[in-house]
Amino acid sequence: MTEGPLIALQGIGRSYGEGEAEVRALDGVDLTIRRGEFVAIMGPSGSGKSTAMNIIGCLDRPTSGRYLFEGTDVSGLDRDGRALLRRHFLGFVFQGFNLLARTTALENVELPLIYKGLPRAERIEKAQRALARVGLAGREHHDPSQLSGGQQQRVAIARALAGEPAVILADEPTGNLDSQRSHEIMQLMQALNREGITIVMVTHEEDIAAYAGRLVVFTDGHLTRDEPVKARA
Repeated sequence: MTEGPLIALQGIGRSYGEGEAEVRALDGVDLTIRRGEFVAIMGPSGSGKSTAMNIIGCLDRPTSGRYLFEGTDVSGLDRDGRALLRRHFLGFVFQGFNLLARTTALENVELPLIYKGLPRAERIEKAQRALARVGLAGREHHDPSQLSGGQQQRVAIARALAGEPAVILADEPTGNLDSQRSHEIMQLMQALNREGITIVMVTHEEDIAAYAGRLVVFTDGHLTRDEPVKARA
């Protein structure tokens, strides 16, 4: 384990298009995230928050600046290098759950472990453990149609946890859930963070961001607020 930050964006810029059609989604962004933090990222549509998340998740590359992950400069990695970093160090949770239909919860959670090349017995053990961790022991053989929206998102969180990532990136994780399920999911995320898991979450809802320990706000491609918040119990 390194003593420095887990994630460091240094002067990150991201532009799309050229000439008069150029759009600067990010402009000179500096952001440091330490291991064990729970960071909520907010901002209006077009603010750059999703672009920043895509760069952190190695789904996009910056036009300028440096992205350091555990002290290693990954901003210049090729597609294969970014894929390896995602596979071994990052876990993703999306608004739409992204579960395979007609595939059991256990098999959905196993999927990233297949890509990591783990033996079947080890995959099953890790997937079962991850499902139990999110409160779904006994639901391993249910497919998504047999699960509520909140349970489907728990399967998605278990899938992110199964590979034991350095950080979980959650993009609007409660966007498809009602208020009660949203807060249940956030209480789970908060509990996982208390266990030491680093979480970076994009949300547009202030009451959801209140579960984090730190709030970062983007406006017009710039980081305009970065402050601690009192996490909800």
